[in-house]
Amino acid sequence: MTVYDGLKSKSNPRCLYENNLDSFLDGEKGTIYYALESNYHGDALTTTREAWIREIEILQKELLPWRGLDGRIIFEYDIPRLGKRIDVVLLLKGIVFCLEFKVGESNILESDVDQVLDYALDLKNFHKLSLDRLIVPILIATRHKSHSSLIRESIYDDRVVNPLVTGEDGIATLIEEVLRAFPNEGSVNSNWTISPYAPTPSIIEAARTLYESHSVEDITRHEADQVTTDKTIAYILELIHQSKQKGEKSICFVTGVPGAGKTLVGLDVAVKQTYQGYDNPVEDEGAVYLSGNGPLVAVLNEALAKDNYTKCRDRGEKKKLTDSRREVGKFIQIIHRYRDNMLAKIKNPVENGILEIDPEKAIKQQGSGYGEVEHVAIFDEAQRSWTHKRLADYLKRGGTYGNKLKVPNFPMSEAAFLIWSLDQREDWATIICLVGGGQEINTGEAGISEWIRALNERFTHWKVYISPQLTEPEYAEGKVNELLKFNSNVTYSECLHLGVSLRSYRAEKLSAFVHSLLAVDDQAADIYAQIKDKYPIILTRDMEKARRWLHDKVRGSERTGVLITKESARYKPLGIHVLPSDDENAVHWFLDDKADTRSSNYLEDAATEIQVQGLELDYTCLLWDADMRYENGHWSYYSWSRPQSKWSKLVANSESKQEKMTYMLNAYRVLLTRARAGMIICVPEGNPHKNMSGFWEDSTRKPEYYDGTYRYLKSLGLEEI
Repeated sequence: MTVYDGLKSKSNPRCLYENNLDSFLDGEKGTIYYALESNYHGDALTTTREAWIREIEILQKELLPWRGLDGRIIFEYDIPRLGKRIDVVLLLKGIVFCLEFKVGESNILESDVDQVLDYALDLKNFHKLSLDRLIVPILIATRHKSHSSLIRESIYDDRVVNPLVTGEDGIATLIEEVLRAFPNEGSVNSNWTISPYAPTPSIIEAARTLYESHSVEDITRHEADQVTTDKTIAYILELIHQSKQKGEKSICFVTGVPGAGKTLVGLDVAVKQTYQGYDNPVEDEGAVYLSGNGPLVAVLNEALAKDNYTKCRDRGEKKKLTDSRREVGKFIQIIHRYRDNMLAKIKNPVENGILEIDPEKAIKQQGSGYGEVEHVAIFDEAQRSWTHKRLADYLKRGGTYGNKLKVPNFPMSEAAFLIWSLDQREDWATIICLVGGGQEINTGEAGISEWIRALNERFTHWKVYISPQLTEPEYAEGKVNELLKFNSNVTYSECLHLGVSLRSYRAEKLSAFVHSLLAVDDQAADIYAQIKDKYPIILTRDMEKARRWLHDKVRGSERTGVLITKESARYKPLGIHVLPSDDENAVHWFLDDKADTRSSNYLEDAATEIQVQGLELDYTCLLWDADMRYENGHWSYYSWSRPQSKWSKLVANSESKQEKMTYMLNAYRVLLTRARAGMIICVPEGNPHKNMSGFWEDSTRKPEYYDGTYRYLKSLGLEEI
């Protein structure tokens, strides 16, 4: 076999290696390993590389009895849009074998069995070309000395065999017994590896049941009526209906103050559009809620899934937590996986700056064409979509960690690509962009202007519906009117603005107060005077007093937590640590009870604006560090230099520095709007002490770094403790 033959999987970005069974059996082990390593972006761990070598050796020996049959073998297969990767898939005699290896292990662990079963169920529930196939999950602990003797389909009548286990020497015997038990399975579609993502009706129905048993309203826990959100949801559903009737492509921008219920609106639209008042989902009219905010997606998924799991257990139903997670994952997904699934369909490399579908990498379907299965996509925090430069740089290097698709010369911003993705549908489509004003908080976030430019320049046939508030300064730098003045497809509607904060139910004007505070507006004190009786904002210089205030406020299951910007640096002297950035930590922080030290209620780990955007607590403490200071009547911005251990003042002498200063201001905007019931702001005193030689004991925490901010906040009428 030539090296080229061993690298066939380069034409399929959904796996690291794919070949017919005979070519694999006859291939050089080194060539196959080279394909795996070459197609994996990044440095694979030594244990991963060693596992690949052993898997190749074992399977080239154990699969020899089926030489000459029309089988296929696939290594490291990415299940579409789920972010999960199966060690090996074997397609043989119409059966889909999912093989999960535990190289060097002799014991069979329940968690490992659950893992391979989850892969099989994900294929059954979301992989269109596996829907009618028999799926056989097999756990291979290579040093295990026996293999399963009972081969039986699950009691759920879903054509998934109960998980099987074996050591490396029992693989051939076990496969032979499966083939004998299921002799007439036909053949697997030759395009199996590029199967579309397509949730089964059963998984959609389960997701609806889960959602209705614990709605997102329970998570947001507001006390306002739903007049505003109901009006917005009804308007959006009518737009979707109109797009379908006229065969149009449409996009609408929903604005709202922080906590106004944008997430609630998005998920309600996803569910109501899928069911449209019927008991069963309406065929081919589904919607999906997408967010680029990893912590938000993780927390929403886990909150809904855990609640459903608990309720089922209390009713005596046998259900795994992974089943609940799978069900809620139908409606709530991370946007990057949606994007990656579309990227897997394009011609690569991109030529002449034009994206084209590669028909060898995608299956064209009636109606949806080469697009995804959903007609409607709800993009939360649309203002945080990536600029062209950030996305192009990211795809050029193949992401930030292993096994991400490399796409050099990518020609679009993230907003333009997401519109392009829905535009691939040949019938109709609607995009709903949920937009937070002034909440771009990370380098390379394009804001809403990039969406509008894409509509003006590339997608002129799309109908555009926007909230009039989109013209305000916090959206697209106040340039929306200018950007849209030559677009004849624009319709404005007040129904697309959520003006009342559901999160801060005691203080509808909290958002206005925060805006004035950050804008150094003369109205800030007057606005606070109107809300302070309903929504307390307390000022302190003592972190221990802040903790005590929070502990005294919360009752029952109410949540509290410490917040800090990601640019903050000098918080350890106050007994505060920053919450690690992965999504699992955010889930523990937001959802674990007060007995768990990982919980936000312990007031030890502080979450940043990245982790809390889109989420909320009942009471918060904002620890205001020296990164943004009130000096001489305006805000000054400072960056922490770790090698020199000092603060350096930022000067707006370049576009990138001006952008960073905007992000820093927006970070405080996000943190000041996370509490539903009240907050305390701690502006430290710093360290006023000098040593015997007259030098500062801690020059990174001089009192002057904090005093101006403290005096400004106190001048607004905030009560001090």
